[in-house]
Amino acid sequence: MRYDTAATADRYPPGPDGLPLLGNQVAFLRDPYGFMTQTAREYGDIASWKDPEGRVYQLNHPDYIEHVLVQNNENYVKGDRFQRVLGPLTGKGILNSEGAVWRRNRHLIQPAFHPDRIQEYATMMTEFTEEALESWDDGQTRLVHEDMMEVTLKIVARALFGVDVDEHVDTIGSALEQFMEASESLSNYVLPPNVPTPARRQIQRAREDLDEVVYRLIEQRRTNPTDHDVISKLLEATDDAGNGMSDEQIRDEVVTLLLAGHETTALSLTLTMYLLSKNPQVEQRLVAELEDVLGDRTPTMGDLADLTYTERVVKESMRLYPPVPGIVREPVKPDVIDGYEIEPGSTVRMHQWVVHRDPRWYDDPLAFRPERWTDDLESELPKLAYFPFAAGPRRCIGDRFAMLEARLILATVYRDYHLELVPGTDLDLMATVTARPKHEIPMTVHER
Repeated sequence: MRYDTAATADRYPPGPDGLPLLGNQVAFLRDPYGFMTQTAREYGDIASWKDPEGRVYQLNHPDYIEHVLVQNNENYVKGDRFQRVLGPLTGKGILNSEGAVWRRNRHLIQPAFHPDRIQEYATMMTEFTEEALESWDDGQTRLVHEDMMEVTLKIVARALFGVDVDEHVDTIGSALEQFMEASESLSNYVLPPNVPTPARRQIQRAREDLDEVVYRLIEQRRTNPTDHDVISKLLEATDDAGNGMSDEQIRDEVVTLLLAGHETTALSLTLTMYLLSKNPQVEQRLVAELEDVLGDRTPTMGDLADLTYTERVVKESMRLYPPVPGIVREPVKPDVIDGYEIEPGSTVRMHQWVVHRDPRWYDDPLAFRPERWTDDLESELPKLAYFPFAAGPRRCIGDRFAMLEARLILATVYRDYHLELVPGTDLDLMATVTARPKHEIPMTVHER
């Protein structure tokens, strides 16, 4: 693999032709999963195309992705495109910020995700899950994505902020739903930012609804701080001049953690349940492990070492349906990848969706086969042939939290219930920041 060698005779990598002015933007937005997959299969490990803002490079080889996210990460920032998509909701939280601001705030938030702290969250995760299951009735049809969004929201609010959000669950959930739906609109990408489109007005309403809740939580912690919750730590923080963070800065971090801390895990669980319903032999093996390890009792942190197949089910689900299907970066200075110059002002795209389904790394890549996750496979894979939590310094801060939560919730649910997909239900995913179902996933629950 070549990175910093002289550029090739061809200035740009091969790629699909596009329309005048719009380039390939419309084709990408109409069918992002199909477009990114076809581009990789047709044009190879590095491809390029144009959109209204300039040159786009799609990296499809793990080594090239490792170069951008790990080895030369300081040259690549999230940039204006990412900010335009997520910034209207999360502001300048750690998902969006760069440089000194990002380092300071990540340092402040990091203790909440220390392994010792994460272990303390295990009991909370199963308690909230069992509380949610109390409302399930045998033979009832549930909207499982709504259920998973609610339970993961309650967990992240209690774990990270030390608050109960029962009275705010509907408001927060609705605001996030409205934001995600509106962020998919084509108008966000082809019209100038100052044009007040219906989608942008919907995003603004979602932000206002969310702000009403979040500023209330900040005030609650200001009058009743604790020694360990994230909001209290942010309220205590000062810079070298002794200045504290503004409420808006704290708001941005709280919204970021609310979104990232429950959205992706809820999606992972929903899509895992969908896959299990489509693959009964996998569910049978999962349930057999739960019966052998747990019997009738609640799973604990100590059980996870023995729930090896449960972990493989989660990993395989995130391979086929990564909750974050792609990563976008922008180069600060010129770089060279595979002999092609990557110039400032361009966009670099790296898609978990594509790499996780590449037959070079995974046999029968479209099959849901948790048993593939052997020690041999993991030792043979290129480092970034599997990267659901990204990689490098910007790797997801909550990756351990998310994996613990997903395994414990999945084990608690399938210990008690078999979930049957309602006939005729199709899986159609949006591709914005997350791979969110466009429509609900109704499932009939049956007690074991």
